[in-house]
Amino acid sequence: MKTFDQLAVIGLREWINLPKLGMVGLRGKIDTGASTSTLHASDIQPFDRDGEPWVRFTAHFGTQVQRRHPCEAPLVTVKSIKSSNGHIQTRYVIRTLLALGDRAWPVEFTLACRKTMRYRVLLGSKALVDGQLVVNPALTYVQDKPQLSLPSGAQ
Repeated sequence: MKTFDQLAVIGLREWINLPKLGMVGLRGKIDTGASTSTLHASDIQPFDRDGEPWVRFTAHFGTQVQRRHPCEAPLVTVKSIKSSNGHIQTRYVIRTLLALGDRAWPVEFTLACRKTMRYRVLLGSKALVDGQLVVNPALTYVQDKPQLSLPSGAQ
């Protein structure tokens, strides 16, 4: 059996922060079948800031107590996503810093309504590759909760 020492192990669910969006204490579900990560959002409105495309939205998180958080982020692109049931949806894509355990790195998130889903954040395979992570689906919350502030050196 091969092992990969440089890769951190995470469970099927992990605590994450999105510090540049001001969001801490999010429960994220790992979805290796999804390429791109997804954040539950509503009231999505594109706008221009200094000639650059941005998007304004309300992020939703929390499972028992629902919290709404107003956010703004640069718009990376708009892409068509095919869901597991075959439905095609057009989604806005942002890129923001993700903190998980003692690591932080930029991750692209599509913005989508996930109000009927238990987890408001999905981490897709691209985020796992970029973060050099492997998943043990038999485990949950392996990593410590990430720091509340931006990690040193993060931008």
